[in-house]
Amino acid sequence: MPDTYHALGLHMHQPPGNLKLLIEKANWDANQIMLCYERPLKYLRQYHDVARLHVGFSGILLEQFRNPEIVQRYASIVDIPRMIHDYAAADNLELIGMGYYHPIFPLIPTDDWHEQLHRGREIMTELFGRAPKGFWPPEMAFAMEMVPYLVDAGYEYVVVDSVHVKPIEGPTTQCTPFKPYLAEYGGKQITVIPRNRDISNAQESGMDAGWFESEVRNKVSGCPPPRLVTTWSDGENGGWFRQTSEPSGFWGHFYAPFMEKVRGGSIQPVLLSEYIREHPPQEKVWVQTGAWNVGSTSGYDFAQWAGSETQRRAIAEIVEVSRIYHEASASLQRQTQIGLADPEAERLLREARELVLQAETSCYLFWGDAWVNRVYEVTIPARDLLAKARQRIQS
Repeated sequence: MPDTYHALGLHMHQPPGNLKLLIEKANWDANQIMLCYERPLKYLRQYHDVARLHVGFSGILLEQFRNPEIVQRYASIVDIPRMIHDYAAADNLELIGMGYYHPIFPLIPTDDWHEQLHRGREIMTELFGRAPKGFWPPEMAFAMEMVPYLVDAGYEYVVVDSVHVKPIEGPTTQCTPFKPYLAEYGGKQITVIPRNRDISNAQESGMDAGWFESEVRNKVSGCPPPRLVTTWSDGENGGWFRQTSEPSGFWGHFYAPFMEKVRGGSIQPVLLSEYIREHPPQEKVWVQTGAWNVGSTSGYDFAQWAGSETQRRAIAEIVEVSRIYHEASASLQRQTQIGLADPEAERLLREARELVLQAETSCYLFWGDAWVNRVYEVTIPARDLLAKARQRIQS
């Protein structure tokens, strides 16, 4: 039995409408990015005996994949329906869920958590024919309050950044990141998988198989087996993944050589659900609220998404429009229960609801002043729809 296992994950996301924008305004970027979505399948087939991979898709990216216009416009690059079919058929792949619109859950109203979670899971089930067992928090933004919502949505485990994992009993040690744990909140319990931050940073920017094997061995030295090393990064950002010359990028320079090492008896790739089944967690942890590190930020707060006054005002706008929606929805529900149904008000609320959830897309906040106005581009029409709905409900 191997003493060290490796769970490798890739995170895939595009904000609303971005695939259309790319193919119209940045054709070369569109070509590079779309190939990033197809490329994992080639290596899963080539190394079927040893390759094990986790891939997460945001719901809004999958929505774009099933848009007939996107399918047609990208057909010369990738056969998207065929790609979806191949992901569904891959038995050495674990599909990972996210929130539908890729929201930063700790920054949006909890009233919206249920729908973001369930819709994200539903579209994956519809497209791939199987529900995801694991959850990737967008931007790795996690809070313990999410645990009951994740369990109610059907998730068995969640991946979190290892720097936030704090054992309930005993101190944090160098071995803490290398096994799964249990996290409990609100009477519900879920398995927590720590993602190793240091090696994940290398996975995103560039590494070779020899360095990876040596680094893993060094980090787990002195830790009791079995050791689980989990690395996760974006799968379509940066030249390392977008490199169209595969021998120079992640798949040709690192992944293929590493698979050859695995065939020779190196660190054992594993699917997380299988590892958890064979090695169920026993110890409990508390996961402190935080995100992953991006740019110059630490991930110990949400500075990248809420650090400026402009970003905080946009978040306040999201919270307020969400509140207006939920109040109007509750009023309409009360009217419907006493026989005063209003199909037009229902339609207006449905359209407003979609805009509210879209406004919670993390990208609108991540890019700061350059993108933050996109929040208002969807909340302003949402407010207009809500005003019309409330007028009908109150009349």
